[in-house]
Amino acid sequence: MSTGAWVAIAAVVVALAFGLYRAATDGRFRGTRAVGGTGTGSNTADQPTTDDQGGEAPVTDSLLAGTPWESDLGERATLLQFSSAFCAPCRATRRVLEDVAGSTDGVAHVEVDAESHLDVVRRLGITRTPTTLVLDAAGRELVRAAGAPTRAQVESALPATPHA
Repeated sequence: MSTGAWVAIAAVVVALAFGLYRAATDGRFRGTRAVGGTGTGSNTADQPTTDDQGGEAPVTDSLLAGTPWESDLGERATLLQFSSAFCAPCRATRRVLEDVAGSTDGVAHVEVDAESHLDVVRRLGITRTPTTLVLDAAGRELVRAAGAPTRAQVESALPATPHA
């Protein structure tokens, strides 16, 4: 076989391996981390926050604080979706998340156009669309998924219903 044939075979094998990896990991929810000064360890007793006048500022861990969506949090959870205009998986993800939010009490769906809100995208470490973050009732990130999750994956990522 010629060198060109071996290069073509190697390229096909690498592409196939990458495709299988993406198929296995796309849409899976993973654990979270502290993001943009919020989340675990961002405000401790050793690090008091102050407002512009030197007084104590209210402590907020909500990822949506200071954004147009800060009042859109669900009572139980919020499905925060980052999308872009020409993203086909984003449309499928929107349908799944709207369906879950519409059929699950206390769950809200918020869709953010990643191209129009690059400041939020950078602060939250969004690297591709669609990306879905599951936020708790206070707006703290629980888990995230890059790619299009299934309905079952979204439902399993939601926090448990609080007991009365």
